[in-house]
Amino acid sequence: MLPQKQIRVLVIGDLMLDKYIWGSSNRLSPEAPVAVVSVDKESFTLGGACNVANNLIAMNAKVTIYGAIGHDAEGDLLQDFLINKGIQANCYKSNRPTTTKTRVMASKHQMLRIDRENSSNLETSLYDEMYEDLRRHISQYDCMILSDYQKGVLSHEFAQKLIALANSVKIPVLCDPKGDDYSKYRHATLITPNKKEAQIATKITIHNDASLKDALLKLQDISQVTYPLITLSEDGIGFLENGFLHKKPTIAREVYDVSGAGDTVIAALAIALAHNLSLDYATTFANAAAAVVIAKLGSAVASLAEIKDFLAPRRIIKPAESKIITDIDNLKNDLKNKKIVFTNGCFDILHAGHVSYLQKARKLGDVLIVGLNSDDSVRKLKGKDRPINPQEDRALLLASLACVSYVIIFNEDTPLNLIAQIMPDVLVKGADYENKEIVGSNYAKEVKLIDFLQNRSTTNIINKIKH
Repeated sequence: MLPQKQIRVLVIGDLMLDKYIWGSSNRLSPEAPVAVVSVDKESFTLGGACNVANNLIAMNAKVTIYGAIGHDAEGDLLQDFLINKGIQANCYKSNRPTTTKTRVMASKHQMLRIDRENSSNLETSLYDEMYEDLRRHISQYDCMILSDYQKGVLSHEFAQKLIALANSVKIPVLCDPKGDDYSKYRHATLITPNKKEAQIATKITIHNDASLKDALLKLQDISQVTYPLITLSEDGIGFLENGFLHKKPTIAREVYDVSGAGDTVIAALAIALAHNLSLDYATTFANAAAAVVIAKLGSAVASLAEIKDFLAPRRIIKPAESKIITDIDNLKNDLKNKKIVFTNGCFDILHAGHVSYLQKARKLGDVLIVGLNSDDSVRKLKGKDRPINPQEDRALLLASLACVSYVIIFNEDTPLNLIAQIMPDVLVKGADYENKEIVGSNYAKEVKLIDFLQNRSTTNIINKIKH
């Protein structure tokens, strides 16, 4: 496992701001056959090299970032965002606009993406100024990451100067490459293309271990890196060490969203290699970090505590019975620093509609707690002939689902008292609660409504059996 030392990581690359415009759309414009989106709110997240830095912060590293922003409001916002995250931000003002990707979202669907960017190289004076500052301070760092999104910061010449600078003080330099010319990254310690990127760069189709090794050898020949590595999505990570092919299978248990997983992988590799740990362990650590983030929705990060917890032997098998909780106080340690999602229901005859609903709910946070109506509570709500299955059976079936973290049985007509004790970050109900009062909403930070699968319900199942 990782030592306790807090490492210092230098990130250089393309700084990006991700902007989201959230709203609803229920009509077409009279001016053209396009949707009209009524805006409810706007939000911003870190993108590009900034997301790598954000992942490193979550892994308890001390992070400094170098890159370029424009003379615009987006640049000022991005710089403030980085500083508020605890990242030392060296944002050089360029004549180009701040790279901003704006996504218009309506009813959870992306309607449009607007890119505001200029991918030409920076002004020569900015390269000179940035390099001179880096040269003076390079000895402070334990590792360098070049996060290349081909937005102009990491020109071929500048990338080579940075790699030589890192090599001069003998710190590892990791590159997340883009494009088809990997000679830009010559003499780096490690490159981390994904399978598609590696195939483009090497002109080799990867379809088995032999072709994977051929691609890795070609990458090593092109870039002269110490360790060529390819991320293989659900197949894990493949890399060469001393001429031998190594494959680390993924250890993900639930896959909800792979957004930003590449940024998480290179951050985790940097953390491990900066601690002088083996590449074998570094890839295991990176796989665990990736497994954490792809079980979350959106470009998420993995904390050091979450990664360690994922690697812990006790996570290998978690009996369903252990997820059925009678005392909420026993959960306090497990819920600390985690985003809690809560939902409730009778779940009398567990069916595909239930499973789909619960999987969607789990995507909204780190922990999903399900409040389950007791037998007496179900009878009050559904009548004397219900439930079909007793509460013990219903709880066990729910707890057997990978997406469900804990099940708590309650006797009241509503879960109000339970919600008040848990104080969830997200309270989830079905889409049929639109414009209705939702019990316990005042105890949650936000309420999310989730669509049900059509024609799936316990009542339909019972009626079908009867007829």
